[in-house]
Amino acid sequence: MAIQTPDLSTRARAGTTPGGASGGTRPARRRLREQLTTQAFLVPIALVLVVLFLVPIAESVYYSFTDYSGSSPTRHLVGLRNYRHIFTDPSVLTGLGFTLLYAVATTLIVTVLAIPLAVILNRRFPGRSLVRAAFFFPAVPSMAILGLVWTFVLSPLSSGVINSVLGGLFGVGPVPWLSDNTLAKVSVIVVGVWAQTGWHAVLYLAYLQSVPRDYYEAATIDGATPRQQFFRITLPLLAPAMTVSQFLLLINGLRVYDLPFTLTAGGPGYDTYTITQILVQRGIAEGDYGLGAALGVIFLIAVAAVLSLQLSVTRRLERRFR
Repeated sequence: MAIQTPDLSTRARAGTTPGGASGGTRPARRRLREQLTTQAFLVPIALVLVVLFLVPIAESVYYSFTDYSGSSPTRHLVGLRNYRHIFTDPSVLTGLGFTLLYAVATTLIVTVLAIPLAVILNRRFPGRSLVRAAFFFPAVPSMAILGLVWTFVLSPLSSGVINSVLGGLFGVGPVPWLSDNTLAKVSVIVVGVWAQTGWHAVLYLAYLQSVPRDYYEAATIDGATPRQQFFRITLPLLAPAMTVSQFLLLINGLRVYDLPFTLTAGGPGYDTYTITQILVQRGIAEGDYGLGAALGVIFLIAVAAVLSLQLSVTRRLERRFR
């Protein structure tokens, strides 16, 4: 008796091949193999993240509940004692307050100064490249070097650069730039702004150079003033750059250590103390790793909260300007 077999077109409609395998099996296997290959490249990155980030955080959380000194192999659980000590220590609270003040103040002032500076540097004028390099130069040396230089410039003695100028021209007595509580804070913030404004102006300048000139030409034809062009064209198009710039400024402000340390050494008193300075002093110099770990955990939470708030606000501004 003859056996009837379906022809190839019938097999194709049925989704089978002469070997009996499904026609979609090979593409499905190929897609699975490609996905596994792609994910295999992520394994080293995940390992680095776990080893260099997650494991140290877990250890810091553990040590924050102990009296670990860093030198003795023995350690005991002390509960929340380290955290209670942090929130009752005036020097720690003062350092936390100045760190937040420095981060917020430098972020706002640098943003306000860098955007108009970038607009000016984007125009054509003689010596433009030299002026750009001059504004960018303060970002080249490290903050520690700048702090040492400005220590001589802002010296509260009559031999300081600014005090010498004020005394010679106006007969003004020595101003305690670094020895007065308020002036020391202002001095650290001003030097931080001076050191970072040029770099962030160049960042905004890079975004400005990608803006088509047609926008401004059309706005000029419509009778828009330079002020209207700035607020209606330039500022909205710089919204992504503002997100990047403010994110970097906040990170650098919250983890600042070298500039206040070299400029004022945290003084007068604890008025220009920073969280990173306290971490180094308490955790390493004084050997109180448990307290230092607790302070690090609190600092991590504070940084995450501030950066999340900043990203949320800047993204809303980006959507508003679109």
